[in-house]
Amino acid sequence: MRLLLLEDEALVAMFIEDVLQELGCEVVRVTTSVSSALRFLAGEAAAIDAAILDVNLGAETAYPVAAALHERGIPFAFATGYGTAGIRQDFNDAPVITKPFGELALEAAVAELGSQLVQRKA
Repeated sequence: MRLLLLEDEALVAMFIEDVLQELGCEVVRVTTSVSSALRFLAGEAAAIDAAILDVNLGAETAYPVAAALHERGIPFAFATGYGTAGIRQDFNDAPVITKPFGELALEAAVAELGSQLVQRKA
Protein backbone atom coordinates (compact mmCIF):
# COMPACT_ATOMS: atom_id res chain seq x y z
CA MET A 1 0.00 0.00 0.00
CA ARG A 2 1.30 3.44 -0.96
CA LEU A 3 0.43 6.18 1.53
CA LEU A 4 0.38 9.91 2.07
CA LEU A 5 1.20 10.88 5.67
CA LEU A 6 0.06 14.25 6.97
CA GLU A 7 1.72 14.83 10.36
CA ASP A 8 3.25 18.02 11.74
CA GLU A 9 5.27 16.43 14.56
CA ALA A 10 8.58 15.17 13.15
CA LEU A 11 9.16 12.41 15.72
CA VAL A 12 5.62 11.09 15.33
CA ALA A 13 5.97 11.15 11.54
CA MET A 14 9.24 9.19 11.74
CA PHE A 15 7.65 6.59 14.04
CA ILE A 16 4.64 6.18 11.75
CA GLU A 17 6.82 5.96 8.66
CA ASP A 18 9.04 3.30 10.29
CA VAL A 19 6.06 1.19 11.34
CA LEU A 20 4.39 1.52 7.94
CA GLN A 21 7.57 0.37 6.23
CA GLU A 22 7.79 -2.60 8.59
CA LEU A 23 4.22 -3.45 7.52
CA GLY A 24 5.31 -3.46 3.88
CA CYS A 25 3.81 -0.08 3.03
CA GLU A 26 5.49 2.68 1.07
CA VAL A 27 5.18 6.22 2.39
CA VAL A 28 5.12 8.16 -0.86
CA ARG A 29 5.03 11.59 0.78
CA VAL A 30 5.17 13.04 4.27
CA THR A 31 3.60 16.48 4.49
CA THR A 32 3.29 18.79 7.47
CA SER A 33 0.53 21.18 6.36
CA VAL A 34 -2.82 21.20 4.64
CA SER A 35 -1.49 23.29 1.77
CA SER A 36 1.41 20.94 1.03
CA ALA A 37 -0.90 17.90 1.16
CA LEU A 38 -3.41 19.54 -1.18
CA ARG A 39 -0.62 20.49 -3.62
CA PHE A 40 0.53 16.87 -3.60
CA LEU A 41 -2.99 15.58 -4.22
CA ALA A 42 -3.54 18.06 -7.05
CA GLY A 43 -0.59 16.66 -8.96
CA GLU A 44 0.13 13.20 -7.68
CA ALA A 45 -3.02 11.70 -6.13
CA ALA A 46 -2.65 8.66 -8.39
CA ALA A 47 0.63 7.86 -6.62
CA ILE A 48 -1.15 6.84 -3.39
CA ASP A 49 -3.64 4.21 -2.32
CA ALA A 50 -4.52 5.68 1.08
CA ALA A 51 -3.54 8.30 3.66
CA ILE A 52 -3.06 8.83 7.37
CA LEU A 53 -3.98 12.30 8.56
CA ASP A 54 -3.15 13.98 11.85
CA VAL A 55 -6.34 15.93 12.58
CA ASN A 56 -4.81 18.91 14.40
CA LEU A 57 -1.96 20.65 12.63
CA GLY A 58 -1.24 23.70 14.72
CA ALA A 59 -3.78 26.34 13.73
CA GLU A 60 -5.39 24.20 11.01
CA THR A 61 -7.13 20.85 10.71
CA ALA A 62 -6.78 18.08 8.16
CA TYR A 63 -10.44 18.22 7.08
CA PRO A 64 -9.76 19.94 3.71
CA VAL A 65 -7.35 17.11 2.89
CA ALA A 66 -9.88 14.53 4.05
CA ALA A 67 -12.48 16.11 1.76
CA ALA A 68 -10.07 16.06 -1.20
CA LEU A 69 -9.25 12.40 -0.55
CA HIS A 70 -12.94 11.54 -0.22
CA GLU A 71 -13.70 13.24 -3.55
CA ARG A 72 -11.00 11.12 -5.20
CA GLY A 73 -12.18 7.90 -3.58
CA ILE A 74 -8.94 7.47 -1.62
CA PRO A 75 -9.43 5.94 1.84
CA PHE A 76 -7.84 7.59 4.85
CA ALA A 77 -7.50 7.23 8.61
CA PHE A 78 -7.31 10.00 11.16
CA ALA A 79 -4.76 10.18 13.97
CA THR A 80 -5.88 12.26 16.93
CA GLY A 81 -5.57 12.52 20.66
CA TYR A 82 -9.31 13.11 20.91
CA GLY A 83 -10.39 9.70 19.60
CA THR A 84 -13.59 9.34 17.63
CA ALA A 85 -15.22 12.16 19.62
CA GLY A 86 -12.79 14.59 17.98
CA ILE A 87 -13.78 13.72 14.41
CA ARG A 88 -16.19 15.84 12.41
CA GLN A 89 -19.46 14.00 11.93
CA ASP A 90 -19.27 13.95 8.13
CA PHE A 91 -16.06 11.89 8.41
CA ASN A 92 -17.13 9.53 11.20
CA ASP A 93 -16.82 6.48 8.92
CA ALA A 94 -13.02 6.93 8.66
CA PRO A 95 -10.82 4.78 10.88
CA VAL A 96 -9.38 6.63 13.88
CA ILE A 97 -6.02 5.98 15.51
CA THR A 98 -6.10 7.46 19.01
CA LYS A 99 -2.88 9.14 20.10
CA PRO A 100 -0.71 8.08 21.73
CA PHE A 101 -0.70 4.85 19.79
CA GLY A 102 1.60 1.92 19.20
CA GLU A 103 2.40 -0.38 16.34
CA LEU A 104 -0.69 -2.58 16.81
CA ALA A 105 -3.10 0.35 16.48
CA LEU A 106 -1.34 1.52 13.34
CA GLU A 107 -1.38 -2.00 11.93
CA ALA A 108 -5.13 -2.25 12.58
CA ALA A 109 -5.74 1.05 10.77
CA VAL A 110 -3.67 -0.09 7.79
CA ALA A 111 -5.67 -3.32 7.68
CA GLU A 112 -8.91 -1.31 7.67
CA LEU A 113 -7.61 0.92 4.86
CA GLY A 114 -6.63 -2.19 2.90
CA SER A 115 -10.12 -3.58 3.39
CA GLN A 116 -11.64 -0.33 2.11
CA LEU A 117 -9.37 -0.49 -0.96
CA VAL A 118 -10.54 -4.01 -1.75
CA GLN A 119 -14.20 -3.00 -1.34
CA ARG A 120 -13.81 0.01 -3.64
CA LYS A 121 -12.15 -2.06 -6.35
CA ALA A 122 -14.83 -4.76 -6.19
